Amino acid sequence: MPLFLFNARDKANSTELRLANRQAHLEWAGEYSHRIAMAGPVLSDDGEAMIGSTFVIEFDTRDEVEAWAAEDPYAKAGLFDRTEIIPFLWLVGDGPKNG
Repeated sequence: MPLFLFNARDKANSTELRLANRQAHLEWAGEYSHRIAMAGPVLSDDGEAMIGSTFVIEFDTRDEVEAWAAEDPYAKAGLFDRTEIIPFLWLVGDGPKNG
């Protein structure tokens, strides 16, 4: 199954919105743990604040990733300023290998 990199960056000054939806987001992500190769928050340059989310996730198509991402409680709450979905090939590290 192909891997995709999903990157999302929060809107400016949205820490409270992120924190208000964090538990629901983590529960939602947990439902897809069988598809997630890695995931976590993106941090500010000083490492103090969460400013986005990144996933490496397995789906057959980009359309499936888009549908999955639209169900994220963060997305539903309007947290993200921008997102990107990019096909990903894992070559180095302890994660799954393609190719």
